[in-house]
Amino acid sequence: MPKLFSSKNLQANRMGKALWSLLYLFAFLIHTPIIANATEGLVVSEHQLASAAGAAMLKKGGNAIDAAVAVGYALAVVAPASGNIGGGGFMTIHLAGNKNVFINFREQAPLAAHADMFVDPKGKVRPALATQGYLAVAVPGTVLGLDTALTLYGTLPRSVVMQPAIRLATEGFAVTPDLAQQFKNDVTFFRGQPNIAAIFLNKGQPYLAGECLRQTNLGRTLTLIAKQGPLVFYQGEIAQAVVAASKTHGGLLTLADFARYTIQLKSPLTCQYRGYTLITAPLPSSGGIVLCEMLQILANFPLQQLGFHSYKTLQYTIEAMRYGFHDRNKLGDPDFVASPFEQFISKQYGATVAFDIEQQINRPALSLPFASEHPETTHYSVVDTKGNAASVTYTLNGRYGAGVIAGNTGFFLNDEMDDFSAGRNIANQFGLLQSNLNRIQPGKRPLSSMTPTIVLKNNKLFLVIGSPGGPRIITSVLLALLHVLNDGLTIDQAVNAPRFHFQGYPSQVFLEPFAFTTFIQKQLEWRGYQFITEAPWGAVEAIYVDPKTHQVFPGVDRRRPDGGSARVTLP
Repeated sequence: MPKLFSSKNLQANRMGKALWSLLYLFAFLIHTPIIANATEGLVVSEHQLASAAGAAMLKKGGNAIDAAVAVGYALAVVAPASGNIGGGGFMTIHLAGNKNVFINFREQAPLAAHADMFVDPKGKVRPALATQGYLAVAVPGTVLGLDTALTLYGTLPRSVVMQPAIRLATEGFAVTPDLAQQFKNDVTFFRGQPNIAAIFLNKGQPYLAGECLRQTNLGRTLTLIAKQGPLVFYQGEIAQAVVAASKTHGGLLTLADFARYTIQLKSPLTCQYRGYTLITAPLPSSGGIVLCEMLQILANFPLQQLGFHSYKTLQYTIEAMRYGFHDRNKLGDPDFVASPFEQFISKQYGATVAFDIEQQINRPALSLPFASEHPETTHYSVVDTKGNAASVTYTLNGRYGAGVIAGNTGFFLNDEMDDFSAGRNIANQFGLLQSNLNRIQPGKRPLSSMTPTIVLKNNKLFLVIGSPGGPRIITSVLLALLHVLNDGLTIDQAVNAPRFHFQGYPSQVFLEPFAFTTFIQKQLEWRGYQFITEAPWGAVEAIYVDPKTHQVFPGVDRRRPDGGSARVTLP
């Protein structure tokens, strides 16, 4: 059973932390094997300033979890479309001594939510209600999730790890060319709401590259959290401001929803691939399950001998994606529904599916009955010199979430209610058809695709990896892993290689430019596959630890130009 933490019992938990630490240290000294640690600390995220915030914690003697919390809060400032305190996510942690932990701070549906809340009197789904405005907002989990990680596994005070984010918000930071372009694209949206325009427009116009963006309201909110902890967010003036705005604008959120919100401490999902151990996300994320299922299927094919760019390897991989997303539809929040995920990640099931694929490989593409995060998610990876690592993916769901900021709180709220299933044969904003297992229920957490993953080799840290990208998160992580584990690419080459994605419905395989050669694409088209080329997606941020030298190497995805790494070498 997962351990539950609320804003109230987390305060009490801090009081017992010293005793817990002594007991853990005693057990650590007795049971811990000799660990070869990384020679340097490294932080990789979608924004250089956020990576620097994490590195600053490592320089202060903090660990990977301290750094991860600092990065999470900093991204809420410098990446407002995806970084957040108004959303939720997952953190996969590997602690020195081979202890692995998963923190589920996914959002929860309000108590007044119900399965037909986005259906009009004529029975027609109104999708805009699930993506825009307060009816789309689920109870945020980021603040409690980050604070729980810091309380249980960090070493630095909250005021210290939040200081970089507070400074970036109050003193401001230089707008990058990429962020300036985003603001230019979103100017009409900003102008539609005065409290948003006051933050993100400069005298009515979008900020230009090099201009200083200050977010004083967000700085005040972050300062309140730094001083008072999660209680002010879930039971104090921040919760009151969000609930008041929600009530005024037709939302469902109440103070009771905020007060009863809990995060879960769980054992991560683990699976094996070619001698590597993957530590990844369990339910309510589908990401780890689908990733492990696809790897179990592909383990039955000689991908290394075939070569990654052979049409057979690509066809095997496409079909593994098809089966993985087909089975994704049988998953849901384990607190509400039973899901047979153990079957999907077993070697026997992988072998059975691989046999079925092999029987069909020279026939037209299979057709399975099809029995969600938005791209505006963000991922970051952290490794320290002590043998700890954190892989974190969190999200607002859509771009700027639900597109609302409550009063003067300064932060965007999520539109996570769209990640539930609105009904049979009704796709969400990512084209995902989902079953009744993921229908809306009060207090339920929507099924997710976030896949924060850590890979071990011989029980030693090898990779820390994850990505944004909605359902394409899973396939982005899969392809990067295959490039490193099978193809011998460097981590930088792996995260920047062209991608493809297939989820069964729609029936086309999505390609980034230059993902396949013309010859290979025609080979696959002859076998019945259809393709659509799209602009690049995702942003895999990863760290590779060399098993021999223990040096750390960043994989910074250039699909998000502001991304960067920050390295720390300690004496």
